[in-house]
Amino acid sequence: MYDASVGVFAPHLRSLSGLLDKGAAHAEDRKFDSAILLGMRLSPTMYDLAQQVGEACRHAIVASALLARREPALLPALEHDMAGLQARIATSIEFIESLPRAEIDAAAERNVAFRLKNGTELPFTGRTLLLTFSVPQFFFHLTTAYDLLRHAGVELVKRDFLGRR
Repeated sequence: MYDASVGVFAPHLRSLSGLLDKGAAHAEDRKFDSAILLGMRLSPTMYDLAQQVGEACRHAIVASALLARREPALLPALEHDMAGLQARIATSIEFIESLPRAEIDAAAERNVAFRLKNGTELPFTGRTLLLTFSVPQFFFHLTTAYDLLRHAGVELVKRDFLGRR
């Protein structure tokens, strides 16, 4: 369970940080404010890039905390600047990597509830939370962030998404 949660989230959050670095370098090279990238959306009803990053972090933190029987790390309000997003990613990685492996590994059959932003609670076992909800949600937001940056002309390849392992 630990390897399928923290072991997946942490390296991909590091990849997300690298994607943002490349986005910031792209903006700097072309002499425009990187906040323009952070406000981009694929559709008017979808989250912008900054919120995609925020949601990837949120799903990693909340799922890992639920599995470890810990309170999720509290993050500040989402900032639409590269430094704030990089700090959010770093805090997320630090938090999830601080959680006890044994507690997470023991969570497969434990009942947990994921609380949506509207207050609705979704019941799961640790295993179903991770495999049918949190990991897919995490990768949806990570992939959308990657796609937004690619759409903006940032030179990225699959290796940037996957990271160096």
